[in-house]
Amino acid sequence: MDRLLNAPAIAQGLRKVEARIRRLSGSSTLPDINAGAERIISAGGKRLRPAMTLATAMALGKQPDRRVITAAACVELIHAGSLVHDDLMDNATERRGTRTLNAELGDGKALVIGDFMLARAGLAAITAVSRPVAEVLAATVVELAEGQYLETTDLFNPHRTLDSALRSVTGKTAALFRAGCLVAAVCAGAAPEDRARMAAYGERFGLIFQVLDDLLDLTASSRKLGKPAGNDLRQGVYSLPLLMAGADVSDLLGRNMTDDQVEEVLRRLRAGDMVDNTLRYCRGLAADALAALPVIHDHEVADLLYGLPLAYIEHVSQITLLTTVN
Repeated sequence: MDRLLNAPAIAQGLRKVEARIRRLSGSSTLPDINAGAERIISAGGKRLRPAMTLATAMALGKQPDRRVITAAACVELIHAGSLVHDDLMDNATERRGTRTLNAELGDGKALVIGDFMLARAGLAAITAVSRPVAEVLAATVVELAEGQYLETTDLFNPHRTLDSALRSVTGKTAALFRAGCLVAAVCAGAAPEDRARMAAYGERFGLIFQVLDDLLDLTASSRKLGKPAGNDLRQGVYSLPLLMAGADVSDLLGRNMTDDQVEEVLRRLRAGDMVDNTLRYCRGLAADALAALPVIHDHEVADLLYGLPLAYIEHVSQITLLTTVN
C-alpha cells in the first residue's frame, strides 16, 4: 500500500487532491460546519481511495487532470461523510485516537456535517466533473446506505450467514472502492470492458480491505486500532472473519458482553483457524482482482496495481502474526 501512496506521480496527484478536498469541505457559508468537516478531513487516513482513482486513470492512459483530481476528492469526501454516520450509528466516542464529531458536538450537529460532506461531493461531481461521474457516485451512496442497513438487520444474530455478511461489506465498503476506479475510467474515456474490469478490481480490493479491517478488530490491540479491540463484538457485528473462524464462541456472544467475555472470545478466535481462514479467503479475492485488470501499458502503474492486493494482505498478516505471538 505504501508503494502506491508514495509513488511520485501518485503522491504529486494526492497533494492536489488534498487541496481540493479542503476547498470543498470548507465551502459552507456556516463556519461551524467547515470547522467540523475540517476535523474529519484532518483526523488521519491514508487517502487510499483517491490514490486508487489516480492510479486507475494513469493505467488507462489519462494523466490526473482537474476532472480526475476533483473526482478523487469527491470519493474521499463521501468516505469521510460516511465515517461520521458510522460513528453516529455506533455511538462511538473515538476514531483514530481522537474524539468523534458526535462525541464532541452532539449527534444532531454531527449528522448535519456528515450530510453536508456527502452532498458537497455530489454537487462537485455534477458541476466540475461530469454527469456520468455524478451518477456513479450517487448510486454508490445508495449502496453505502443499503450495505449499512443490511448490517443493522443482523446485529447480535448468531445465525448470520456468510452471504449476508458479504452483501453488507460489498455495499458499505467495497462499493466506494469500485466507484473510485470506475469514475477514473469514465474520466479517461475508457472502453466499456475496461471500465467493467477496473470496477471489478476496485470492488475485490475493497472486499479485501474490509475483511482484513474486520480481522484486525479481532486480533490487533486497542492502541494499534485507535479504538477498543473487539468493538464489533460489543456492537453485535459478527463479521466474516468471525463467521469463518470455526471456533465455537456462541456461548459468549450477545448483548452487554463484559470485558472478560470479549477477551475470552478474542482468545478463542486467535487460538483457532480464524486468521488462516481469513487470509486464505482474501488471497482468493486477490487472485480475482488481478484477473480482472485490463492490459496496462504503463509498467510502473501496472506494477503498483498488481502488487497492491497481496502487499496489503501481507501487511495485515504481519500485524496479526505479531499479535498472536505476543
